[in-house]
Amino acid sequence: MPANRIFNTPPLGNLSEYRDPPRAKSHDRQDDPATPPKLKWSKTTQKAKRVVRVPDIPEPAAYRVEPLARTNGQGDKWRTKAMRSHRSPTLIWFTRGQGRLTVSGVTRGFGPHNLVYLPTGTMYGFEPIGQVYGSIIHLPQADVATLPDEPLQMRFTEVIQQNEITGLIEGLAREIADDRPERDRAMALQAGLISVWLERQIAVMPDYDLTPDASRRLVAAYTSLVEKQFHESHSVSHYAAALGVTPTHLSRACNTANGQPASKIIADRVQFEARRLLAETDLPVAAIAEKLGFHSPAYFSRAFHKAAGMSPRDYRKSL
Repeated sequence: MPANRIFNTPPLGNLSEYRDPPRAKSHDRQDDPATPPKLKWSKTTQKAKRVVRVPDIPEPAAYRVEPLARTNGQGDKWRTKAMRSHRSPTLIWFTRGQGRLTVSGVTRGFGPHNLVYLPTGTMYGFEPIGQVYGSIIHLPQADVATLPDEPLQMRFTEVIQQNEITGLIEGLAREIADDRPERDRAMALQAGLISVWLERQIAVMPDYDLTPDASRRLVAAYTSLVEKQFHESHSVSHYAAALGVTPTHLSRACNTANGQPASKIIADRVQFEARRLLAETDLPVAAIAEKLGFHSPAYFSRAFHKAAGMSPRDYRKSL
């Protein structure tokens, strides 16, 4: 029985003909952690102004297979529900459980044996109802030529399909874990089998209308723009102007597509990145505030406390 295609949008890069708006001018940022911070002197006040330099976050391993059970505990709820994206193509394979999934600003349900494919930079989040099980698979950006250029959500009802994709994922996980000769080549070949399997499932899917309505196209374009610029602008008006609509119209479209206003999408994306940086790096709070586009560490701390119920420093201590 063919797989059912539940979610499909055009490639994010083609969702809007609008060019990215010019970025706001700010002081230069340098990411070399080995270079000591310099002091800039104002000609009028002759007071030293410290420029915060934010180092790059280290790139994760190219191939990764992680169990979903590790990321959906009560304390880690922010890791799944908040909007985020990945720097490489990603597959999510749900084997048990159900909930709500938002991809490119459009929300739908998910259940057991749902496979979600996310191209690089696709904003998404999911809210499980109870515990969910499965795997999240990260593939190298170099493999993008052999993978679809649009997000997909598929449901597989046949046991043979479920066993095939589970076996391919487990095979990749074994190659990642085992330090055997030709490991890199074996991982690449295993990932290639996964991409071939995915293309075969897409080929036998029933035809659907792949052109979403205007509001969903707008929301998808909006989330794509937010993903590129949330470090610089937290204003709905900024994104609405870039997309040629009013802030009210943009928020109405977001409410229709996923049940939340446009401002909540920005706030969720910034909040996720703030928590991730606090949890996974030792960057000072001031550096994180700078990286996320806040004008001052105090303003960042107030915004974080409002969302998380504690200060950034207290949050980091609680981990």
